[in-house]
Amino acid sequence: MKWFPAPRLCFIAAVYAFLLLPIAIVIPMSLNAGEYLRFPPQGWSLRWYVSFLHSEPFTSAFVRSLGVALIVAVLASIIATPAAIFYVRHLRAGREKFRLTMLAPMLLPEVLTSIALLFFFNQFFFGTQSMAPLVIGHVVITIPFVFLTVTSALYNMPPGVEEAARTLGASARAAFRRVTLPLIKSGIVTGAMLAFIMSFDNVNISLLLKPLGTSTLPIQLFDYLRYDFDPTAAAVSTISLTLTLSVVFLIDRIYGLRAVRF
Repeated sequence: MKWFPAPRLCFIAAVYAFLLLPIAIVIPMSLNAGEYLRFPPQGWSLRWYVSFLHSEPFTSAFVRSLGVALIVAVLASIIATPAAIFYVRHLRAGREKFRLTMLAPMLLPEVLTSIALLFFFNQFFFGTQSMAPLVIGHVVITIPFVFLTVTSALYNMPPGVEEAARTLGASARAAFRRVTLPLIKSGIVTGAMLAFIMSFDNVNISLLLKPLGTSTLPIQLFDYLRYDFDPTAAAVSTISLTLTLSVVFLIDRIYGLRAVRF
């Protein structure tokens, strides 16, 4: 085990505390028996989780966010996986330009992307009550994550396995279905899970592209905190945090967190 001097360990501990303590504090605040958000809690209670379940705006926003995130995860995987295969296997000229184009939504400020999409949809496309702009906007910003994970999986494939399958008589389609696809499945599933997380927790795109009169869970939470300051907000945050960490845990248990290394 590599030895670290005490000052370095203290610095690392301080950084982790700075990053994680504000998130960790939300959990006991959601169990507060008092009427207002505060730490430490005034007793312990699950009343604010019950309040969340009885709140139609919050439950509707949660279901809406969940549905949008699932659709986005599927669509982003369908679009980004062939793009990654084309980039790794077939593209010869303009590789860096293609890669930069695929990663552009990750590199550009999300607010500018959302404003550009808002102008485009208002002028050329869907009406204000359609969910399509919201879904498309989320797909745009999540495609880079699937592209990176699938690209990484393709680069980490054992060399020559497809050629071996073709040599043994498999067609190109059969070699892809029975050899390549199982080997890159970890990258596709990991990218889809990351796309789910990014969509479920998104604020900027959702704020500008959501249909009038509807909200996703992060937007509903933001609106709630403008007028109320009770621990229901902490309960909602804890539920959202638990869902996100559960997806990360699934990635780790199924493929290992090494699958998200680019």
